[in-house]
Amino acid sequence: MLNSTLKKEAVEELKKAFNQYERSSKALQNNAVKLHNTRSFGVGVIEKVETYINTLANTPKEFGKSFEQVQVNLTTFKALSEITYDEKEMIKVAGGGTATGVGAGVATAALAPSAAMAIATTFGTASTGAAISGLSGAAATNAALAWLGGGVAAAGGGGMAGGSALLALAGPVGWGIGAVSLTAGGIFASKKNKEAAIKADKERVEIVKATKTFNATTTEIKSLKSSTESLATKLEQSLISFISENREVKSFTSFSKSERNKLRAIINNTESLSQLFMKEVGK
Repeated sequence: MLNSTLKKEAVEELKKAFNQYERSSKALQNNAVKLHNTRSFGVGVIEKVETYINTLANTPKEFGKSFEQVQVNLTTFKALSEITYDEKEMIKVAGGGTATGVGAGVATAALAPSAAMAIATTFGTASTGAAISGLSGAAATNAALAWLGGGVAAAGGGGMAGGSALLALAGPVGWGIGAVSLTAGGIFASKKNKEAAIKADKERVEIVKATKTFNATTTEIKSLKSSTESLATKLEQSLISFISENREVKSFTSFSKSERNKLRAIINNTESLSQLFMKEVGK
């Protein structure tokens, strides 16, 4: 039949594109989980530094100011990480956002809890930072919950609707591409060959775009994970070494000039590490 080969080839290419989309989506999720775990390790290192500084007397006021900024940088990550996660409740909350926010919100809510938290902290720390950094306790958690569910007004700014990579997680069906299209089902069988081929190719292009976004974002995530892991590991090693060499010292004023400089470097690196939590991904 005229153009039957054209339709068949277009549908096969659509299937291949969708399969690649799913593989790239999974890779992004897996790397987001790895980044989340690395950041959790970084939070632990930062807390160790702060705990040690708090044992010292006569520390400079600049140290206190640095840790205030550190806590601002970590606030959103902590709030998003500490949400009590319930899939059904999250999907319900996701129904209250904008159309695009809802699509991404429901998609995130449908992930396993560990992946959902990873996605939230990967894409949410920078975009919700201004809104959540001024909050604490239940208020911060509620704002984070609203962000995760797509409640852009409650979270402030773009919320779940922000970021092309995040929107890609809503999936082809979330973009208005029918599930039957992706399985080459009835919608193609009922259309003329040329019309079906054109539709399949048009939908394939959209899926390929999303896949490219995933791949580029995964590269960003890997780079951020590497930077975070490297700085956190070096910071922990520096702290362990410093404490080991100065076990008897309990006051900042008792340190030598060289030791004070080492401690200031530790504080500076602590702040630098916290700044990586505010780095935007997938924009």
